[in-house]
Amino acid sequence: MSAGAGVIYEVNLDLDTAIREDYLAWLAPHVAEICALPGFTGAQMFEVAQPPAAPGRSSLCVQYRLSSQADLDRYLSEHAPRMRAEGQARFGGRFSASRRVLAWLS
Repeated sequence: MSAGAGVIYEVNLDLDTAIREDYLAWLAPHVAEICALPGFTGAQMFEVAQPPAAPGRSSLCVQYRLSSQADLDRYLSEHAPRMRAEGQARFGGRFSASRRVLAWLS
């Protein structure tokens, strides 16, 4: 993608290692569901290598590619509350998520 051609929506996850396998089993279809929404062009999931997770914790990162900021804004207002609630209902306080948006320079 070139400048102005889209954004990256990054979700960083910190989770209890005891739920890691169940969380990953839930995360893959969750990511696929999000990628099926208008404006999403793909995603990649990563295990965070550095910095290392705290003992008993696992760190993951998902980077979603979107066509535009408007597509991300629509996702955040129309879909994100429900999708975030699904993760909380299933895993409760055993994980946390932080998010950031990256814009293309070139």
